[in-house]
Amino acid sequence: MYSENWTQVTEFVLIGFPGSWSLQIILFLGLLVTYIVTILGNLLIIVLSWSDHRLQTQMYFFLRNLSLLELGWVSVVVPKMLVSILTRDYSISFVGCIMQSYLYFLLATADYFLLAVMSLDRYLAICRPLHYETLMNGPICIRLVMASWIAGFLWVLCPTILMASLPFCGPNIIDHFFCDSWPLMQLSCGDTQLLKLVAFILSTAALLGSLGLTSVSYVCIFATVFRAPTAKERRKAFSTCASHLVVVVIAYGGSIFLYIRTSESQSMSLKKGASALVCIVTPLLNPFIFSLRNDKVKQALGDALRWHRNISSRKL
Repeated sequence: MYSENWTQVTEFVLIGFPGSWSLQIILFLGLLVTYIVTILGNLLIIVLSWSDHRLQTQMYFFLRNLSLLELGWVSVVVPKMLVSILTRDYSISFVGCIMQSYLYFLLATADYFLLAVMSLDRYLAICRPLHYETLMNGPICIRLVMASWIAGFLWVLCPTILMASLPFCGPNIIDHFFCDSWPLMQLSCGDTQLLKLVAFILSTAALLGSLGLTSVSYVCIFATVFRAPTAKERRKAFSTCASHLVVVVIAYGGSIFLYIRTSESQSMSLKKGASALVCIVTPLLNPFIFSLRNDKVKQALGDALRWHRNISSRKL
């Protein structure tokens, strides 16, 4: 607990990934390339799924919104890291830190809910194909996406308000590359028991609830696929959900690892690595995962490139 004579911390310092200046330059270049490729890859998915008539389906509507979510997710963290490394100023204001934490967990929660919605979409497409267009029509798809965004907004609102109301008397050093909630709570000089309880309940409900729906959907999908009479039909059915399944494994695998308590000497370094996998590497890989195994996306991309070459040749 804190005494009456205390001064509220006005800024925090994010340690990030410490090292020599040469290592920081390598980290900066790696993050810059990763961020640019992530932005271009997800924008490409958004533009292609919006403009190509072959991709005007429910699955690509959800994929477009997933790419939009992950553009925001990675942009909450990486630009600040790049500026900090370049200027060697690792400070962030109290308000900026709370806002970064709120946006990070808002987008992360919405992302997991949308992954669960996508698994439900694949379940209906494979297990109930005759009713698919009725059960997953355009208005329902829009409502499900809006529900994912609104749930993310409301889910982390209460913990963020509790976090912002805590007193921070110092120190102000956060051993992370962004304003994660757990390191922030450790820096507070007030009572964090209520916040820890609320955060644990809400995060567990969001993670296990969305994972539970995803797991049940895929159990039903696998049961249906394995009952298909021919190997060709089984491959065709599985190919429609393989990319989503890979993304689910990467996203949930990293998040579940964050709940595992490791030794104190290894805890933060491993958790920073897992956080980087979830919020930096996953948005980078998603466009490649969803496009390389998808013939429609590759055909749409090929048509777009040929159209661009034709336009360029006419100008010449």
